[in-house]
Amino acid sequence: MATKPPTGDPVQDAPRVEAAQHSAAGLPAVAQSLRIAQQQMGIRRSARTLLKVNQKNGFDCPGCAWPEGDKRHIAEFCENGAKAVAEEATLRRVTPDFFAAHPVADLAERSGYWLGQQGRITQPVYLPEGADRYEAVTWERAFEIIAEELNALDSPDEALFYTSGRTSNEAAFLFQLFAREFGTNNLPDCSNMCHESSGSALTETIGVGKGSVSLEDLHQADLIIVAGQNPGTNHPRMLSALEQAKKAGAKIISVNPLPEAGLERFKNPQTPSGMLRGAALTDLFLQIRIGGDQALFRLLNKLILQTEGGVDTAFVEEHTHGYEEFVRAAREADWDETLTATGLDRPAIERALAMVLASRRTIVCWAMGLTQHKHSVPTIREIVNFLLLRGNIGRPGAGVCPVRGHSNVQGDRTMGIFERPSDSFLDALDKEFGITSPRHHGYDVVRSIRALRDGDAKVFFAMGGNFVAATPDTAVTEAAVRKARLTVHVSTKLNRSHAVTGTRALILPTLGRTDKDVQDGRKQVVSVEDSMGMVHASRGNLTPASPHLLSEPAIVARLARAVLGPSSATPWEEFEKDYAAVRDRISRVVPGFEDFNARLAAPGGFALPHGPRDERRFPTATGKANFTAAPVEYPHLPEGRLLLQTLRSHDQYNTTVYGLDDRYRGIKDGRRVVLVNPDDAAALGLADGAYTDLVGEWRDGVERRAPGFRVVHYPTARGCAAAYYPETNVLVPLDSTADTSNTPASKSVVIRFEQP
Repeated sequence: MATKPPTGDPVQDAPRVEAAQHSAAGLPAVAQSLRIAQQQMGIRRSARTLLKVNQKNGFDCPGCAWPEGDKRHIAEFCENGAKAVAEEATLRRVTPDFFAAHPVADLAERSGYWLGQQGRITQPVYLPEGADRYEAVTWERAFEIIAEELNALDSPDEALFYTSGRTSNEAAFLFQLFAREFGTNNLPDCSNMCHESSGSALTETIGVGKGSVSLEDLHQADLIIVAGQNPGTNHPRMLSALEQAKKAGAKIISVNPLPEAGLERFKNPQTPSGMLRGAALTDLFLQIRIGGDQALFRLLNKLILQTEGGVDTAFVEEHTHGYEEFVRAAREADWDETLTATGLDRPAIERALAMVLASRRTIVCWAMGLTQHKHSVPTIREIVNFLLLRGNIGRPGAGVCPVRGHSNVQGDRTMGIFERPSDSFLDALDKEFGITSPRHHGYDVVRSIRALRDGDAKVFFAMGGNFVAATPDTAVTEAAVRKARLTVHVSTKLNRSHAVTGTRALILPTLGRTDKDVQDGRKQVVSVEDSMGMVHASRGNLTPASPHLLSEPAIVARLARAVLGPSSATPWEEFEKDYAAVRDRISRVVPGFEDFNARLAAPGGFALPHGPRDERRFPTATGKANFTAAPVEYPHLPEGRLLLQTLRSHDQYNTTVYGLDDRYRGIKDGRRVVLVNPDDAAALGLADGAYTDLVGEWRDGVERRAPGFRVVHYPTARGCAAAYYPETNVLVPLDSTADTSNTPASKSVVIRFEQP
């Protein structure tokens, strides 16, 4: 039997701490998966649902974007995937009666965990101006309200259309089409807060803002470097690929400020031996200081240049540009400065160099630990330099591997969810639909918050996500959102953003990945793109949580008809009834999607073309892969301060909190903890178990405070600390962003400690 949601918020400010674990998955992961599934779905529904996750005839996991191989296991999901599915397929329901019993002020006092545990929203609800709680509203009236506000704007650029990475390709394409037909490129998305730095760096250097490797490449690699990433929690199915690579002889270097259980040992739950013994993964752990990665790769590049035969000269001469300038910069790399920036010792770097030189096929994987710093873009460019030097792009078993988070965040960008679209994309869109898209750039996430704050944006429409919990500078963001005339959220479940509203607000409940989608009597299929550029179908199998739900494509189509009216020649009604019609249009607008419907019907889907990977063709401004030569940067800490990185717990996916434990790190029954190296703690007078306020320091002089955190002595890199978001987003200044990409610098926040 499924259980009822909690009536009260559990106590979260008295966490218990045990010893950290040194292996991931195994029996505990299986047990936790089954426990959460049973609580949310019951036994029969759990079996029916979980056996369809990531199957060729099933639905794509609403969690991470890690790809599936051609051969699938019966249970093709991880612990956190099971949690994501259970939360969406839950039997718990949020009805209009719930909103009648809970004023918005009450919801605003609840934790994100409590809100998410209440269940699926069953009907559209509306918060009128001056009202204190949401009330049921018809779909027709909801779209009228949105049309009233949008059509009353002085400019289309006063509207913001935000997208979460869960949105399907079809819904994303329609959403950006509507926004541009309406007249704006204000299409901020969750990529702006995570892998925007990757896209910026890779587009400049190799011409494609995506990874260049396939799952098979990982299996064939000689060396895999995993930098700034915790796959054991954030992408657990990646551990299977690393295990397979190890069996084939690969070496693995982990570069991270914290030791992570998943990279120490993986207990594969798919095999008896894996469950019992597991496989050691990391051959060399480089416990780097936060933000020291660019310095590390710059020094490695200098040492490669100094090694006879270290450079793939033929590749460099034929396929690259800017080599001489890069060499001059690399030769300036200094051992002492690098050791200061990284916190590493010389023997560890020399051992890493030996492993690099012994490898013919090298892959570098990374995630938020590299993308959320002021100097993230030059850091990733330096990784590209590192791979280009030895010809490790466009070779089997080698390449760049930015590991995306949400399940279709990459696909949404491919579909045109971007505030700075290319002219070629807009030209194709305009030709196909007979519209005139705006050519000036729109707002990304940070600029959207500024626009709301300054009164330059008045309507905020979110296609999924939890905007106020995902974004930086919580107090500033929430105050900015409250200035909007209308906030609209397309959602499956409650979250913090529903309690931070404009003058008026709407929550529009939608189908999830697990739900059957039937339009005009025909079952529909949607598509997604994984982290490695594979596009495949997703088919839900459950009866929707309520007959009052609409799919995301249907919501966009009805929204467009209400706002644009009969003047729009776009066949919105046809698109709502048949998603194949949407894919036909995508096939004529987006390169690589030719014959989309037929190719999507193939089991497992199809791979998008990738010039650097497929034929060593680099569509950059120079026509070649570009070496770059940025100055080396790294954070400098004042005396008595630490550098904080925000991160997830193991019972969390993005801003969705499934539980209050972080099993691998030994944290139980709470989230307000700060992990501090024991030597740093001793120097700062922070006893293990003491409570402290975290106070952010930045050049604007504004005090940003996160109160009441329990100190946990933990083997972080010296000078570094870690704590969970969204609780610590309050410490990240809105204007502290990465150069070029404008991504919030959530991984390098200078903090001091004050006793409450």
